[in-house]
Amino acid sequence: MFVIYNENTRFPIKIWLEDEKQLEESCLEQAYHLSQLPFLHKWVCLMPDTHTGKGMPIGGVIAAKDVIIPNAVGVDIGCGMDFIPTNINMDDIRQIQTGNGTLIQAMVGNIMRTIPLNTERYKTPQESKVLDQARQELEKYERDSELLPLIEDGYFQVGTLGGGNHFIELQEDEEGFLCIMIHSGSRHLGKAICDYFHNKARELNHLWYSEVKDEYCLSFLPAASMEGQQYIHWMNLAMDYAFENRACMLNKTCTIVKELIEKHTGFTVEFGEEINCHHNYASLENHYDANVWVHRKGATRVLQGEMAVIPGAMGSYSYVVEGKGCRESFCTSSHGAGRNYSRKGAMQAFTAEKVMVDLKEQGIVLGKRKKNDVAEECRFAYKDIDLVMAQQMDMVTPIRKLKTVGVVKG
Repeated sequence: MFVIYNENTRFPIKIWLEDEKQLEESCLEQAYHLSQLPFLHKWVCLMPDTHTGKGMPIGGVIAAKDVIIPNAVGVDIGCGMDFIPTNINMDDIRQIQTGNGTLIQAMVGNIMRTIPLNTERYKTPQESKVLDQARQELEKYERDSELLPLIEDGYFQVGTLGGGNHFIELQEDEEGFLCIMIHSGSRHLGKAICDYFHNKARELNHLWYSEVKDEYCLSFLPAASMEGQQYIHWMNLAMDYAFENRACMLNKTCTIVKELIEKHTGFTVEFGEEINCHHNYASLENHYDANVWVHRKGATRVLQGEMAVIPGAMGSYSYVVEGKGCRESFCTSSHGAGRNYSRKGAMQAFTAEKVMVDLKEQGIVLGKRKKNDVAEECRFAYKDIDLVMAQQMDMVTPIRKLKTVGVVKG
């Protein structure tokens, strides 16, 4: 970790990398913008997977006094990870054939047929305790009438996998056991909330002659204001919805895995403890004797003893970790490997054929409707997850290392 504190910063920038050469110039510029915010507490943090985002770098963490910044949470509010291990050893099922290929191929195929992917949705409303609760507490949301249709629309998307870097993976840990990992968020709900309140914050910041420049895309809302409270209500709804969305997909995936393994083997499938955690959100926490709004945008909370999930890229490795409660990072770690290439850049640098050959050589089953854009999310487009982990050993202790064996992408 190194620190930048100079004439261009109002607050220090702490970066969990070796030097500035490992940072994109645009990412560092965004960090400078953050460091100029007058309401920051202590410093800006950049995790080892950091890269340029909108307004605030992905892999960025700030603690703010009495204000909340929609773009410092991001458009996919509540995006995060869900993980569960099983008692099944991969060596016992790897070569088993079914009527639909190997057992892993059959699982991947059934997942794709059961869970809507990318822009797909269910044709009928699904069960959602989160949305049911929102309808019962509609007075919390009615002030923002433009957003109300999102609640009804959400019933058709709960339990669906987004596009981009979202995935459902079947994985093998270092002891050979089959595990399941899911990466997804709040679908359209989170983006609509972020865009709506960012625009509201821009209007208010203009009226207040705010010193936060509009081109920084970091317009803020006082947390105690009516607008700030409304954003917090909607943000929490999106977080709960994202949590439920992952849990719903995990439940369906577990059912598929259990049914297929028990049908084709004599084994009884048992599942271990689930870990469901966010990495795009803001929460009121106490750090260095102050109650502050900690914004984690592409960053994972890891309190002392807290379990979390840090994914790599498909065909790479992922980790289950235990938090060390690192005070300097506001008890936060990276949320993944971090991109080396933009999606467009990855498409230009790597062919779909190269990616498909790489996955085949590793024996990884890919489930994806269209393969032409597969390079966007290939492992070559991301940083080496092991190098990222090495930069944050003061934040987390690795508990499980996991290798992709099958992956479903939107």
